[in-house]
Amino acid sequence: MKTQAAVLWEPGQPWQIEELVLDAPKYGEVKVELAASGMCHSDEHVRDGSVPVGMYPYIGGHEGAGVVTEIGPGVTTVEVGDHVALGFIPACGRCPSCATGKSSICDLGANLLAGVQLSDGTARHHVNGQDAGLMCLLGTFAPVTVVNEASCVKLTKDIPLDKAALVGCGVTTGWGSAVYAAEVSAGETVVVLGMGGVGCGAVQGAALAGARHVVLVDPSPFKREKAKVFGATHAVATIDEALALLQEITWGQLADKVLITVDVADGKLIAPAMSLVAKGGVCVQVSVGDITSTDVSMSLFDLTAMRKTLKGAWFGNANIRFDIPHLLRLYMEGHLKLDEMITRTYTLDQVNDGYEAMRNAENVRGVIMY
Repeated sequence: MKTQAAVLWEPGQPWQIEELVLDAPKYGEVKVELAASGMCHSDEHVRDGSVPVGMYPYIGGHEGAGVVTEIGPGVTTVEVGDHVALGFIPACGRCPSCATGKSSICDLGANLLAGVQLSDGTARHHVNGQDAGLMCLLGTFAPVTVVNEASCVKLTKDIPLDKAALVGCGVTTGWGSAVYAAEVSAGETVVVLGMGGVGCGAVQGAALAGARHVVLVDPSPFKREKAKVFGATHAVATIDEALALLQEITWGQLADKVLITVDVADGKLIAPAMSLVAKGGVCVQVSVGDITSTDVSMSLFDLTAMRKTLKGAWFGNANIRFDIPHLLRLYMEGHLKLDEMITRTYTLDQVNDGYEAMRNAENVRGVIMY
């Protein structure tokens, strides 16, 4: 079949709308007609070249939800007509990581940026006669896509698909970073550095876990104003302001947990972030940046003498099979705010407008509607 897709031809260029020729699904694969795609900052990392990919042209998008319209041989977990959310990290359920409860680092994730299908290493998407790669094996910047069933999570049909698209990456990454990676518990003080889609999920996760104080740090007045909607108790512009605030509201003890969810990860941010952490506290590094960067600045004496912990989290240490339906049920019952996260919606040909708004801190989350 033929449709359209937002395609990257080389790093540093804008997304281009091109005709997409889509093959039928092969073994273990399904075709999904999408209702919406979230616009996550990770696609911007690919566009600007800080995260390299395996092939060009490259179809962006890794937050999506829709309806299964065709299945290939061997598919057992979904059927035609099922509503599904797409998880940006596939989960096979059988590798050592999945079998030990760490499906966010499933072995299938080794192919995440290669762009080709998991089943045989070839492409189902073609642009201008060339095989096209897929962002996170999904390519949701197209109204229809072919993906492996390992990336599909079946949903009940009462869940709005445009909201379901948001939990395939950003919301769950932030929420899980607070609830699973940081293990926020009732009465704790939590700092969230940066509030895009991931940071918004982190603020909500901390609030739902019962944090006494949730302090959002973001230079954008728009983001600071919005933070209160999602459960932040305080919002400040800088880390220095956060430090002064923490000294006041915790009587000098500082933050039990600090979550780094800024737009671009930077090793120079680690030391200031760790300065906000209380004795015995935890700092969770969530953001993605230039994958070739290896420089980190921090005090090893402070890390050791104050018994602090610095740890990484991928997809919030969550499990697509459990946490995507779990968070969507929280949304349906009024506990998780997804409607409020969507600042603006766009058509596919407005994809560059949406990312310009993201770069200008004008959106919490933009969504492409099909």
